[in-house]
Amino acid sequence: MSLRRLLAVIVKELRQLRRDRLTFAMIVGIPVMQLILFGYAINLDVRGLDAAVVDQAGTAHSREIIDAIGASQVLDLRYRVATPQAAEALLRAGRISAALVVPADLEVRLARGDRPALQLVVDGADQVVQAAARQLARFPVAGGAGWTRRVDPVEVVNYYNPERRAPINTVPGLIGVILTMTLVMFTAIALVRERENGNLELLIATPLSRWELTLGKVVPFIAIGLVQVTLVLLLGDVLFAVPIRGSTAALYAAALVFIVANLALGIFLSTLARSQFQAMQLAVFTFLPQILLSGFMFPFAGMPRAARWVAELLPLTHFLRLIRGIMLRGAGLTELWPSLAALGVFTLLMLGLTVSRLRKRLD
Repeated sequence: MSLRRLLAVIVKELRQLRRDRLTFAMIVGIPVMQLILFGYAINLDVRGLDAAVVDQAGTAHSREIIDAIGASQVLDLRYRVATPQAAEALLRAGRISAALVVPADLEVRLARGDRPALQLVVDGADQVVQAAARQLARFPVAGGAGWTRRVDPVEVVNYYNPERRAPINTVPGLIGVILTMTLVMFTAIALVRERENGNLELLIATPLSRWELTLGKVVPFIAIGLVQVTLVLLLGDVLFAVPIRGSTAALYAAALVFIVANLALGIFLSTLARSQFQAMQLAVFTFLPQILLSGFMFPFAGMPRAARWVAELLPLTHFLRLIRGIMLRGAGLTELWPSLAALGVFTLLMLGLTVSRLRKRLD
């Protein structure tokens, strides 16, 4: 073995790496991004859950109790509604995670101490929300001097998942994760593979426009995405008995929009990469923040405000709201339209950027 020849190969690799700016950026970017996400944005101690208040008692004492619960910072009591039905509508639409109900006979319950004084209705489909709500089960309600230890001051009611089964929350989220991981990867290498195999020369010789070439690369993968959605839904039903409480048509419509958004992102990444390896690197780079910030692995409410702003730019965040709202809460697309509109805007933006970057040339 010649040390001189070995050193020559090492220098050659370092120079090649220096010229490959994308790979060099990944070497630095991925560890920095993971450090920031795990060390700063990920927080398992949930605070500030969006919540509504139904104060049927309407007394000074009830307002004092509500203010005390709000001061605990577990709930962000941003909505005041008149009836439990209005709070349930907000819960189904995904605008809140919990609803605090103060009954009209609050003073009687406090005096007797044999029944819960308050009721906290939570979105039980999210186990993190369940755990945060249970922190308030033994909240010291002022005025309950005659309380017995057999009854908790606050009764926690789990909507949509009373059995507290983990697959109820996990399986719908996995649909989005699987579609993101596979479809972005497939389309990210689409144009790059054509260039490496020499097929791009044949496409250049055709009268295809940039829009036709872009859409032609995207459309075939839509069927693949729909097949994956169907497969996960069937396995979720057979293996874990995960329900579909909403409209199946609405579910597939939301999935279709999300599939197109992922394909648009992937085809945009393919215009940035010069090799299939770079395309896969870019796909992984976009996949990590989505799975960490979307609310699939870690509670969305526990993230700092800046991290939530970034999460609002990611398609998986909005799809999780759509799929969980339709499958678990029985919500319709009209109730979940903000997330649907966000996916539509993201898709148009990615397709527009792709067409602007796409050139029917080899250089």
